[in-house]
Amino acid sequence: MAERRAAVAELGQPEFRASQLSRHYFGRLTDSAQDMTDLPAGARQDLVDALLPELLSVTREQTCDQGMTRKTLWRAADGSYVESVLMRYPARATVCVSSQAGCGMACPFCATGQAGLTRNLSAGEITTQIFNALRALATGQLAGGLGRVSNVVFMGMGEPLANYAAVLAAIRRISDPVPSGFGISQRAITVSTVGLVPAMRKLTAEGLSCRLAVSLHAPDDDLRDELVPVNRRWPIAEVLDSAWAYAAATGRRVSIEYAMIRDVNDQAWRADALAALLVGRLAHVNLIPLNPTPGSRWTASVPAVAAEFEARLASAGVPVTVRDTRGREIDGACGQLAASAAPA
Repeated sequence: MAERRAAVAELGQPEFRASQLSRHYFGRLTDSAQDMTDLPAGARQDLVDALLPELLSVTREQTCDQGMTRKTLWRAADGSYVESVLMRYPARATVCVSSQAGCGMACPFCATGQAGLTRNLSAGEITTQIFNALRALATGQLAGGLGRVSNVVFMGMGEPLANYAAVLAAIRRISDPVPSGFGISQRAITVSTVGLVPAMRKLTAEGLSCRLAVSLHAPDDDLRDELVPVNRRWPIAEVLDSAWAYAAATGRRVSIEYAMIRDVNDQAWRADALAALLVGRLAHVNLIPLNPTPGSRWTASVPAVAAEFEARLASAGVPVTVRDTRGREIDGACGQLAASAAPA
């Protein structure tokens, strides 16, 4: 807010105009000068142009699940593409946002990872994705009538903790009360990471109450070195130690993300090995049926094999669920839509 006041003052307007603008954006979910009738008519457009420029424009939108899921491909001012997905469920609505254009983690089964990193997104570009999801529900653009985003997950394109400062600033804008932010509880925000240990430790010290999700995908370092190349720098033991430290500091259960890849990481013995790592810990396993990318050799586990994997974890006393997959018919996996739009 202090920076907004300074920006307004530079335009020759009283500082309280920053609060008015903020209430329109974060509270009333509008960025249109025409809606801001409490601002001087002659200054409205100049203030909006200066403080609320269009950071992302819609390139393509696709819906599925009877209109309850919408995936948006955004184009930034520099031509970069990013994606977000808004998913509506009976009791909640979740927006999955991107923190980078592309990703530098190079996980071979992920479309975004194979595309490589273009650049970090700004806090404003991240916030824009959430603003548009909130507005879509508030104006009835999704099936099911009017609604409100209840959960924000940093599980779109990019590694959130590799864009630490912008992601942290976005978390503040998401969770601060209106007019400083959208007023969504930090407990409803999930930050995912492949295991950047120094950044995980830094996040632990922030005093947040967000949930941490660790994209593990294998219980053994030999396989994880292949599936998540950053594991060669920070192996599983270090990643999980940092995750348990975050859980201890926040009291929040860590989500262990595990993409089920046929004949790669779905063996029964790996389920037992994963259980041994997690039993007795403040953790929950989220098994994710792989959403394969076109031309990839990686594909989803056979349902019976995935069911046995889940049963072994449960029988060992490890909380486990299977993610409700959305968007398969609309290139729902991260990076698929952007890959189809990017120039060859």
